[in-house]
Formats: sequence, structure tokens, C-alpha cells
Amino acid sequence: MSKQKPMTMDPVEAGKRYFGIGRDASRRAAKTGELPCIRIGDRYYASIPAIEAMIARAGKTGSDDTT
Repeated sequence: MSKQKPMTMDPVEAGKRYFGIGRDASRRAAKTGELPCIRIGDRYYASIPAIEAMIARAGKTGSDDTT
């Protein structure tokens, strides 16, 4: 049986790993939708495929997705 790559991670870790932002900025981005997350109850889970797709789109256009 092959080990699957995780599809989600903690938003704080995702913010740090993918964007170099801190804890508060990561949490704020998760709550506002700037960081693609899945919400279950009061917990947020950053969607790794959505983050990687967002980065790929930004790289192709030369701009970010925040505008």
C-alpha cells in the first residue's frame, strides 16, 4: 500500500511554508479566505492542492490572486 500525500495542513504551518507569513497573518488569511481552507466546525484546514494551484496561477500571470 502506498502512502498518500496529505491534502490539508494546519493553516499556520501552510502560511509559514508556502508564503513565509507568521501565525497571526496565517490565521487572518484563513478566516478571510485569502488562504484556501476547509472549515470544519471551528477548525480550519489549509488545502494543499488549492494553495499549490493558486501559486501556479500567480506564477503564470506574474501577479498575485489578492486583487
